[in-house]
Amino acid sequence: MMSIRALLIAALIAVVPATDAVAQSRDQSRDRERDRYEQRDNRGSDRGGQRDNRDNRGQRANPGQVAREVQNGRPGRMLGMRERGDDYTVRWEYPGGRVSDIEVDGRSGRPRRDD
Repeated sequence: MMSIRALLIAALIAVVPATDAVAQSRDQSRDRERDRYEQRDNRGSDRGGQRDNRDNRGQRANPGQVAREVQNGRPGRMLGMRERGDDYTVRWEYPGGRVSDIEVDGRSGRPRRDD
């Protein structure tokens, strides 16, 4: 009886670090994906005056408003946002780890499509 307990304890001790390692690896891959997304976003903002010209074409939704509209009633967390033409694309992580790009109308700030 004592040897069975010892084996079970040894097995649990071996499994717990393995599950922590898997979780840590998953977090690191999410961080890499988020970094790649942000780097693409930063490259797009180096276009000089083009960004200002886009804002003067008509009324645009405020990025804060866009973030609130996307978060409204949606589980998960926002990983980033970028402008795509006159619209926005919001990268969203749902519970369970699924990552999706949500297209948002640039004028109204309302989500249009969720990949």
